[in-house]
Amino acid sequence: MKLKFITSIAAVSLIAAFGTTGAIARDQIQIVGSSTVFPFATAVAERFGQTSDFQTPIVESTGSGGGLKLFCAGVGENTPDITNASRKIKDSEIDKCNANGITAVEVKVGFDGIVLANAKSGPAFDISREQIFLALARNVVVNGAVVANPYDNWSQIDPALPNEKIEVLGPPPTSGTRDAFVELVMEEACQTGIEEDLCGDIREDGAYIDAGENDNLIVQKLEANSAAVGIFGFSFLDQNADALQGAVVDGVVPTFENIAAGDYPVSRSLYFYVKKEHVGVIAGIKEYVAEFTSDNAWGEEGYLSEKGLIPLSAQERAKYKADAENLVAVKKKN
Repeated sequence: MKLKFITSIAAVSLIAAFGTTGAIARDQIQIVGSSTVFPFATAVAERFGQTSDFQTPIVESTGSGGGLKLFCAGVGENTPDITNASRKIKDSEIDKCNANGITAVEVKVGFDGIVLANAKSGPAFDISREQIFLALARNVVVNGAVVANPYDNWSQIDPALPNEKIEVLGPPPTSGTRDAFVELVMEEACQTGIEEDLCGDIREDGAYIDAGENDNLIVQKLEANSAAVGIFGFSFLDQNADALQGAVVDGVVPTFENIAAGDYPVSRSLYFYVKKEHVGVIAGIKEYVAEFTSDNAWGEEGYLSEKGLIPLSAQERAKYKADAENLVAVKKKN
């Protein structure tokens, strides 16, 4: 374990907040957050533990919203040092962090697509975002009237779709994947006549099943039920390409190349946030971030691309690497 000597008054005060007598509150980085970023963070944590003098960080999948809630709760050894997110931090979350004495440093790590996928033994899907909305919205417009979603089978929406029961396994409300899916699909494809603030309402009659934050569990359920469809990040489809097939959405196949080119319509940025107040107190945070932002990890030929991460441009990587090194605080949108 490497010792860090803290000399500033601010740092000494921070040690008191940790409730410890030495400069090290604990010697293992704690990371929470997005299930989508989880496999990438885990890969970095394992490499970091193998190639450095620090312990392998603990990485937990709590969902983006759940992770940010834990992260912004306060400063101290019982709070996480880093949180992963498959969406950008909200202004309200920045306010919460600031109110609790936390400065969040934002690192955008790459891109990911949100896919609809099912077992290869099931029917292939070629679907539009408008059809996905009709399958999953709580309320839809039928014959000019807003009604509770009446569709039970995909083929009732369009005869060209499979004659199968609508059964979609997806992320819970605390998930950044759910937030991004609502924004990129439900709100984009919302029907005229439905109030704007209701466009993201997902039906709760059994057609959409909250499958929790464990995307690997969704994959297992899809393999066991060829009629079901799952919603999760592209990396999980990429890692299970032998068993699963991705739906064509708006005429575009979900591939690494199509997401990187910006052609696939349901794609988003991925992030992690570092608690500045823990840097220099919890051993190894700066070094872990340096590993994650190395070309060897997040570069175009890095080991994270082998796990499905779509790299940022060289210019963006340079910007976020510099922000991380200089511990630049994230700014609110408004």
